[in-house]
Amino acid sequence: METNEALTKEILIRHLTAFGNNDLDGIMKDYTEESEVLTPNGPLKGLAAIRQFFADYFVTIPTGSAFEMKQMTVTHQVGYVAWSSESAVAAIPVGTDTFFLEGDTIRFHTVADYRINK
Repeated sequence: METNEALTKEILIRHLTAFGNNDLDGIMKDYTEESEVLTPNGPLKGLAAIRQFFADYFVTIPTGSAFEMKQMTVTHQVGYVAWSSESAVAAIPVGTDTFFLEGDTIRFHTVADYRINK
């Protein structure tokens, strides 16, 4: 049986790869109707709200944008990433995401970034 950390890292890498490919269906496989994404603009709950959040994010960071993973840490069922990105739409010197898993799905996901629109 996989350890919590191995499963968390596997899901985190799958999620980040889908994000980099702007693969909305791939990303959504990690969430359920009970999942919540906590953002500076308030919480988003359920698949429809989370799908729209990522669709909007892909406008800012389309596939092929500059992206640097500054840190990735996995502890038990929690994954944390710090990153930066730049696209034709925005520069993001720092962004962070924390993922809290229940089993093999993301139950809570916090996200924040410092965004400079172009």
